[in-house]
Amino acid sequence: MTVEISARRRRDIVDALRRGVVPSNGLDALAVGLDRFIAALDDDLDRVAGGGSVFKAVRGEYGAGKTFFTRWLAERAKRRGLAAAEVQISELETPLHRMETVYRRLVEHLSTEQFAPSAFRPVLDGWIFALEEDVLATGGIAEDDAEALDRGVDELLERRLGDISRSTPAFAAALRGYRAAAAQGDHLTADGLAAWLGGQPHVASSARRAAGVKGDLDHYGALSFLRGLLTVLRDSGHRGLLLVLDEVETLQRVRSDARDKALNALRQLIDDVHADRFPGLMLVITGTPAFYDGPQGVQRLAPLAQRLATDLGPDPRWDNPRATQLRLPGFDVDALVELGRKVREVYASPAVTSRVDDAYLALLAQAVTGALGGQVGVAPRVYLKKLVADVFDRVDQFAEWDPRLHYQLTLRTDELTEVERNAAASADDIELSI
Repeated sequence: MTVEISARRRRDIVDALRRGVVPSNGLDALAVGLDRFIAALDDDLDRVAGGGSVFKAVRGEYGAGKTFFTRWLAERAKRRGLAAAEVQISELETPLHRMETVYRRLVEHLSTEQFAPSAFRPVLDGWIFALEEDVLATGGIAEDDAEALDRGVDELLERRLGDISRSTPAFAAALRGYRAAAAQGDHLTADGLAAWLGGQPHVASSARRAAGVKGDLDHYGALSFLRGLLTVLRDSGHRGLLLVLDEVETLQRVRSDARDKALNALRQLIDDVHADRFPGLMLVITGTPAFYDGPQGVQRLAPLAQRLATDLGPDPRWDNPRATQLRLPGFDVDALVELGRKVREVYASPAVTSRVDDAYLALLAQAVTGALGGQVGVAPRVYLKKLVADVFDRVDQFAEWDPRLHYQLTLRTDELTEVERNAAASADDIELSI
């Protein structure tokens, strides 16, 4: 199936691959081996869009495509009217046991179909606009009667904030203050309250006083703020939120006390999702098999291990895509070649299409895999970077350049990640001339 993409998206995709990173959009054009997940995941997204909540755990070795998978899923979510946010878990910048930091990163990376990160301010402004439109839709207030419209919006706002006020009065108070400051043209106060609602620390006391709120966000307040954010998203026309916690396996490398707190925080978050305390939320975590099965990961906390337990047989073909854990089997050489064909189509150069055939795509895939010690799962990033930057670009620019005659694969240590360097070190010292 051919995926229609614009020339601009083609350039964005190719440029990202040239730099060795996952593209931020247009991922349907590169998806390989994900068809079996589509029906189940679309059902989950529909459930979230209808006010439900879903949790999924994605597992895969390095190079299996976990980041690609979650960004591909985010694109599908945004096409359904959901917002999305990807948060990288790390020991220093975003520790999982400090939910106030996770919430802050969520807001910073919030995106929608219309707005790139951070889409938080457009969402807040869209929420205020939706309130005004709903008041005008009742037909009892003229559009040019500013005073009556303001009163009507205040009354509707209080009704909409009823549930938030009971669970998170500070969030509701800050929303009121934000609307009032925006209506009065007090941009400094509005900026400060938007930052406070987004979990930013050290907001000016004058802005907080204007809304009657105090202090900074803490771990438990962050969970309530997340519920408030979901309400604002829904009332501003967004049907829910896909939240991805990426690289959760980094918990294995932190101090034992911090690790135990983080695992328990994850268990609490999963329980809240399963209890529908976050209507309109799809929570996805990613990790390596060692994180799910090893002694320093999920297995360290028995209640969490029970919640994530999934029977994964020896053959990934029969994995249940509706299960809690989704296993990404990773790449083989044939999958790399198929990926190369998709990238060649996206590159959309007549010279590349005519002079870089499938046989050469396979030759390069085998050479890259061999240079990385035969570890195909580690190869996709390097393969695509070499394919675009070293081969396609030259073929497109130089009519007499032939990759079979003029190109020899080289891997420099400074262009490889730590995992890729370790794989390359395990390769035999052989000549790789292609």
